[in-house]
Amino acid sequence: MACKGYISILASECAPFDELECPNPLAMSCQCNMLEDIQLKLSPHPHSLRQVVNIVIALERMKHFKQMSPSEFHEEALLSAFFENVIEERLIKPLDASGIYSKSSRTLQCNICDKYQKSLVLSDAQNRPDLHLKAVTLSGGNIQLKVRFSMSTYVSSGLKNDGLPVCLGISNSSLYLACTQPDGSSPKLVLKEVSGPLDTIKVDDPNGYDSLLFFRKETGTANNTFESVKHRGWFITTAFDDGERVEMFETPTERTTNFTLENQKVILS
Repeated sequence: MACKGYISILASECAPFDELECPNPLAMSCQCNMLEDIQLKLSPHPHSLRQVVNIVIALERMKHFKQMSPSEFHEEALLSAFFENVIEERLIKPLDASGIYSKSSRTLQCNICDKYQKSLVLSDAQNRPDLHLKAVTLSGGNIQLKVRFSMSTYVSSGLKNDGLPVCLGISNSSLYLACTQPDGSSPKLVLKEVSGPLDTIKVDDPNGYDSLLFFRKETGTANNTFESVKHRGWFITTAFDDGERVEMFETPTERTTNFTLENQKVILS
């Protein structure tokens, strides 16, 4: 429904105060000062009835401006009065996360180094039960020890600015980085063997696949952080010393959470 006229506020003489129906003469003089240079005018431009009603409601609220002396009447005071008496707050609820992460068609293959240029490598492969990642400075013939990662990206509704959900798999294997919390202890970074495509991951997945998800957030020009989706506030970190284990730590921490991605290659499926 449209209305052929709407109420607008223009600079002019003070409108007759009788229209505002104020029974208090003292308040009348003050409010007339407040409404000085304000006039109601009809305009032929079509607006909805809802917009007209909103303006009328706003004018009704303006009747209740607190008393102000002429010396206090300036732009900042008027703006403050509008916020206190006219502007109405509305609570906007964010979209609820669906709790489902769907794999996209984009996978990034890369090597990962910390900010001290230490590369992520696997520990002694013969000790399979305790297989883990270490951060080591490599040179010369040891370059091939760098772990090659396949970083799968995911999408989910309701995400804020938490980062891009990813799974960090080791290329040409069934191993993935996972942030788990065994027996109520602190979250730990482990290598989890997974069979299947992981096309969809649900929060509180019965197989624990939600522990494979990390929020990748780019900081600066090339730095990346990896925060556990399941255990918020816990990040993949490395120590300053060479050869130390890559572990989950809660921030803030003295360990580094910043990583660079090298030798990147995008694969679309």
